[in-house]
Amino acid sequence: MFYSFDPLYWVMVIPCMLFAMWAQARVKSAFDKYSRVRATSGMTGAEAAREVMRSAGITDVSVEEVGGFLSDHYDPRSKTLRLSPKVYGGQSLASVGVAAHEAGHAIQHQHHYAPLEARAFIVPMAGFGSWLAFPMIFLGFVLKALSLVKFGIILFAVLVIFQIVTLPVEFDASARAKKVLASTGIISGPAEAKGVAAVLNAAAMTYVAATISAVATLLYFLLRSGLLGNRR
Repeated sequence: MFYSFDPLYWVMVIPCMLFAMWAQARVKSAFDKYSRVRATSGMTGAEAAREVMRSAGITDVSVEEVGGFLSDHYDPRSKTLRLSPKVYGGQSLASVGVAAHEAGHAIQHQHHYAPLEARAFIVPMAGFGSWLAFPMIFLGFVLKALSLVKFGIILFAVLVIFQIVTLPVEFDASARAKKVLASTGIISGPAEAKGVAAVLNAAAMTYVAATISAVATLLYFLLRSGLLGNRR
């Protein structure tokens, strides 16, 4: 894209992208490290997820295995918790930590956690903007059509809002996971708690990095379009 040759883009956005790459490497490193440390309870990720949900009175959410690496997610539409192979069958601190985090989303859903419901509301609009925002902005700059640029920026702003709303959802799910893992005896002692926290905190950092990158990109487009700071 043309803006990748703009010095302002390199100053504002590229450092954020590098931070996001570092965050991704950090979560992979933490997961790899603690996937070799077995939880003393001997529970698999799937068993831990079910126990976390059971402790919250949730019995109508199914737990399934899904392909991919760290592709774990909770689907509120079908009330299905999908875990990647290493998490589903793993008995490590990393496995039970990630599984409990996803179970935390199921608990949020049950309790009608406001940020989760807000994120679910934004999802369709964010999906629409994810494939149309950049083409509109690019076309608008090429054709010098400010109306197209504005439309693209509005679509991208929805993505930014989605990223921002995602932060409390993810941090809250991790907080719930850490608390319930200890209270149910799935993990025990400060060493195991530290291992789970290392994995979940590293994962949370990827969401922080994604949000910072999105905000920086939005500010860049606002500056270059003249909508902010009257600079073209």
